[in-house]
Amino acid sequence: MSQLPVDIEAYLHTHEQLSKAIGGLAEEQLKWKAAPESWSVTEVIAHLVDHSIVIAFRLREILSDSTVRLPAFSQDAWVAGQRANDGNVHESLKLFQSLLEYNSGIFNRLTPEDWEKTGVNAKGDTVALPLIVKSFIAHVQNHLGQLERIKSALAAETTK
Repeated sequence: MSQLPVDIEAYLHTHEQLSKAIGGLAEEQLKWKAAPESWSVTEVIAHLVDHSIVIAFRLREILSDSTVRLPAFSQDAWVAGQRANDGNVHESLKLFQSLLEYNSGIFNRLTPEDWEKTGVNAKGDTVALPLIVKSFIAHVQNHLGQLERIKSALAAETTK
């Protein structure tokens, strides 16, 4: 098989990174918020599932040669609307992993020509399929930093 334009292992590894980042946290810690408008660990994970769903849709739109603009989504409204903090973070991580595995199967079936396909995002920018995947990986890395900040704030709060 030829070299793929994205690092599928890095894509798949995001699940392990997230699982490790939340490992050992009790339920109340997973749901703790520094402020009402802040996200909890559970809400960050829910957001990443939402983002994964949107990416899966965008991928399929691009591969179908659709001319429809790729959808954006209102992340705060999605998290709030689904009452994400009342959800189960472990179930969310299972879905996240399933989406990663399913999409990586698609990635492995794509031809070099498929990887060159593009779509137009909500801002009107043309984006190539590899960029969408690489941006997803980077997005997860940003939220791993957010998880660490939440855990640090929680630790500071509990030592007061």
